[in-house]
Amino acid sequence: MDSEQVIQDLARRFSAPLPEFYRRRIIFWYDEEREFEDQLDGFELPGVKLARLTGTNTFSVKKLLSADDADSDFLVYQPFGYDDPEEDWLLDVKLYSEEFRADLLSIWMEEMHIAAAPALRKTAREYRKFFGEKRRRAKVAALAEGGGPSSPSALHLAVMAALSAAPANPGAVIRAVLSAGPPLLGEFAKYGADKAFWTMVRQGTGYHEEPPALDRLAAHILLTASTRTMPALPGLEAFISTPHQSYCYDFISDWLHSGGSGALYELARSVEEELRLPQRLEGLRTADIEDTECFPCVNACILKRLMGDVAEHLVDVESITALVEKRRAFVWYDTVRHYFEGLLQIANMWAFYKEHAGGFHMAEPHKVWKEYTDTYYKMDACYRQFHLNFIRSLDMPDPALDDLFKRDAEVVEGLYKRWFLGELGRSWTAVCADDLREYGKIQGVSQQTDFYREYVKGAGSRIFVIISDALRYETAASLWEQLSRETQARVELSSMQGVFPTITKFGMAALLPHKELAAAEKNGRLCVLADGLPTEGSAYRDKLLKRANPGSVALLAEDMVKARREERSEWVKGKNVVYIYHNVIDEASHTADTAVFPACEGAIQQIKNLVGMIVNNFGGTNIVITADHGFLYTYSPLSEDDKTDTAGFHGLDVEYGRRYAVTRAGAEPEYLLPVKFLEGKTDYQAFAPRESVRIKMSGGGLNFVHGGVSLQEMVVPVISYHFLRNDSKEYRHNRGRYDTKPVSIGLLSVSRKISNMTFALSFYQKEAVSENREKASYLLYFADSSGRQISGTQKIIADRTSREGQERTFRCTFNLKPLPFHSTEVYYLVIADEGGAAPPQREEFQIDIASAVDEVNFF
Repeated sequence: MDSEQVIQDLARRFSAPLPEFYRRRIIFWYDEEREFEDQLDGFELPGVKLARLTGTNTFSVKKLLSADDADSDFLVYQPFGYDDPEEDWLLDVKLYSEEFRADLLSIWMEEMHIAAAPALRKTAREYRKFFGEKRRRAKVAALAEGGGPSSPSALHLAVMAALSAAPANPGAVIRAVLSAGPPLLGEFAKYGADKAFWTMVRQGTGYHEEPPALDRLAAHILLTASTRTMPALPGLEAFISTPHQSYCYDFISDWLHSGGSGALYELARSVEEELRLPQRLEGLRTADIEDTECFPCVNACILKRLMGDVAEHLVDVESITALVEKRRAFVWYDTVRHYFEGLLQIANMWAFYKEHAGGFHMAEPHKVWKEYTDTYYKMDACYRQFHLNFIRSLDMPDPALDDLFKRDAEVVEGLYKRWFLGELGRSWTAVCADDLREYGKIQGVSQQTDFYREYVKGAGSRIFVIISDALRYETAASLWEQLSRETQARVELSSMQGVFPTITKFGMAALLPHKELAAAEKNGRLCVLADGLPTEGSAYRDKLLKRANPGSVALLAEDMVKARREERSEWVKGKNVVYIYHNVIDEASHTADTAVFPACEGAIQQIKNLVGMIVNNFGGTNIVITADHGFLYTYSPLSEDDKTDTAGFHGLDVEYGRRYAVTRAGAEPEYLLPVKFLEGKTDYQAFAPRESVRIKMSGGGLNFVHGGVSLQEMVVPVISYHFLRNDSKEYRHNRGRYDTKPVSIGLLSVSRKISNMTFALSFYQKEAVSENREKASYLLYFADSSGRQISGTQKIIADRTSREGQERTFRCTFNLKPLPFHSTEVYYLVIADEGGAAPPQREEFQIDIASAVDEVNFF
């Protein structure tokens, strides 16, 4: 602003109407930079007298204004400021006077809502270069809430926040600098904010190295924070400041739970590598590090120990379960999820092994069948879940864990293939051999050949049947659990024995309406006939369905998914029996054996989508989901002892696969189990390998097989799904049973008084996860009466299925922030649903800390 403009502004100010009860106007012109001191002699304002303050004439000027000339308008020029207002003898005059500033810095400060206090002007002068750009001034102004910076420290912080695009609080600025690295720190230095930054860092974190370095700061904060949950690592004491432990811990905890922890992950990884933390952690016990979240390598350290124990067949089921539960609530769990959850499945398998170490000894086959469909199938499910996680680990392997996890996979193979399949297979073969030889089926068990009569013909209303090729019983059990929890329906799971041989063409034929199944050779292959008609292909199946009920149709799931809603609605219009053929699992086996278990997961989701389509698009309420057969699968290759040759039926074979053989009369294979073929109404004989043995054949496909008489192949699932409309009588009378809700948690600890900065509380899951109760995740923290969070955040994943209340408890350790607490105030434990589905719960607490903790004061 030039002198002419200054004169014009002052003239305008003096010519303005006086406030009420004022007889004259006094304006103090502040010019601390003395930009206009040499130009004062040329200033002329009509009717206005000029008084200059020099720093030594304050008394005389006060006398002039108050006594010697109490009527004239005065412009008082003051080229300096006071650090302490009490030193200003003219303060009483200034209280009823006006002020004027003409320097650029004053204009900028006013623009940014910064008070014109001397200390603030001094600080603002340091950032003159920064304030020179309007865009940067706008950032500082935007940070002002309820007024601009009111102290030099607040102004320093505002400048740093504007440069780092962070909120104006020390933690956010330090986080931004650590995330962005040297380029942002270079911007701080460019505009003179670097000194203030390091001062702030020193006071908050205790880091005081000279010269300072960001990588050393990161190590200091992380290691100091880690001492809250684990012992200090020998040799790294120089990185730890015990008095600043609380601030560093809260800083890291807030960053971890801020939703932007990716930069912290990379930073922590860099510190781990630089300081060789994985090697240093080897000197600590697992119990010393299991609660530490600061460093990702803690996960790897724990996993290596657990994996090493498993490889040595030292499986501590309770320890693995507890560690997985604890670590999965931490932020970086997802980076190693497949390893932890793979180990959890090993623990589940081992627990099953310990419970049934004596074997599976039952004299009647239908009792073994019931045990399998009630309990034993869970071993197959654990094996599938383990290998899903194992396959994912191969996609993105951790070099430190890869070999160990592969060794654990070998233990799993031994446990599943040699013990479970071997023991159960031998017991099953022994008890079912007579029934299979004499009847071709297990007495007292529902038969697949009766499916249409039992589930479709007598349905009494429109029915949809989804037949998923190779949907094994254990996979169907997972589907049943999900449908029960996720949909408003009555969902029941049962089973039936698949027709032998348990392959697609026989199983699909058995599910069609018929009086008698037969087999005939045609063009060099064995064909299955239903009442003399072909059964392979959707066209023949559609014809057989229509013969039994003209209002029937056979469709392919892939066609329904691709079609528009209008098209598929037209296909089922007027039809009361709709068969939908779904083929994902069996099809995947033709691609690669390792694709089978991922395909099982895909099949579950696709079938759920089909159920939704039927209910929402077609108004269907009655759905049956079943399969043609199950399968046997082992990840590891078979040994020669697991195979048998064709010598016993060579030359008499009509058709055989790895798990079955259909021959002409006269075959007597020594190592195969005879099975009465199609109730003995043909001239053919049939045989099956015992246990999980395969018949030698050329080509691949040794790992995924079906056709035999193992429980995994023969037990065909049947899911009966009955959707309940809101107005249905059953739903209205049993609403509490069918409405799915998340499980809830409650505080188990009795005391509501906190006397330590670190403390633990116990919680319990009120309901077990079941058909109408789904798992939920909760975030827990403490807050004051204004809602400000005063502790770190803990997480509980409530997914316990046990009916025993004592097995649904959790224990969480909380760390209070370094704040002053008052025993007379009320504080709250907040339990918040992570998904926001329900309002937070609040429990009142009293905090009575013996030694007061003060908030960190910066600068």
